[in-house]
Amino acid sequence: MAAALLAGYLMGSLPFAFWFAALQGKAWSGREPLWRLGPVPAGLVLLLDFAKGVFAVALGEFLARDYTGGLAAGAAAAFAHALSPWLGLRRAGSLLAPLGVLFAVDPRLLLLAGLPAGVLLLGSRKAHPALLAFALALPLAALLLGGGQAHLLFALALSLALLWPPR
Repeated sequence: MAAALLAGYLMGSLPFAFWFAALQGKAWSGREPLWRLGPVPAGLVLLLDFAKGVFAVALGEFLARDYTGGLAAGAAAAFAHALSPWLGLRRAGSLLAPLGVLFAVDPRLLLLAGLPAGVLLLGSRKAHPALLAFALALPLAALLLGGGQAHLLFALALSLALLWPPR
């Protein structure tokens, strides 16, 4: 399990947006500067961030030889993505790595938690209330789907990673 946690953390910590921005001589990799890099680099960053969430879960399951290793690695990847050691533990704003984790663990969980967030986003056009709704709905969705204690702890950890306040 420790190997799964470490692998998930290392995979989640990879700051693709920062690296792509640095390649083009940009100083930082927030959401707005990312789109200024152009559609191809921005699309690659989005794809890589989503994929690192998926691969963290797969690698965790492989290393632990159990699905709980995937849950642990996915949660570790979400925390590492939110607070990357490569960036001095500054808060990253991307939701894509945790979405990739959820997609790999159980797409139904992603859809069920994303429904209230999507409705709120469409109604208010504000991302922060939608993120809050998503993070709050995630543990409830895990309970509704009946994944057991491991899924509930995973959902709580992922919610905490999503809501971790910026420095």
